[in-house]
Amino acid sequence: MPVRGIRGATTTSANTAEAITDATEELLRELVRLNDLDSAEIAFAYFTTTSDLTAEYPALAARRLGWLDVPLMCGHDMNVQQPNPRGVPMCIRILLLYNTPRPQQAMRFAYLRGADAIKSDLDHMRGSLKP
Repeated sequence: MPVRGIRGATTTSANTAEAITDATEELLRELVRLNDLDSAEIAFAYFTTTSDLTAEYPALAARRLGWLDVPLMCGHDMNVQQPNPRGVPMCIRILLLYNTPRPQQAMRFAYLRGADAIKSDLDHMRGSLKP
């Protein structure tokens, strides 16, 4: 079965365990809703945070949602020097790899709480590449 990538991002207002897990849980629930995901078919989830978030691993939110058999990993985003229009402070990102026969174009991404600046360059590139 093919594996597809699903991206998402959100922000949080505080560097606390509760704020990080609450924002992450909201993002995961939205990705599940948008893509009708079955956690048994999630091959892998990679979470990153900006360096200003250190109070908790965002993967804890996935565990609390019952993703007990899903391999999870956390890391920090690259610290790209300013000006960086795609840089969003206090940001949590995820890349899910999902087993599905659906095409990659059918996967729906979610950018919550102001994290949509991350994908603005991709949207612009898609628009400029149309024939």
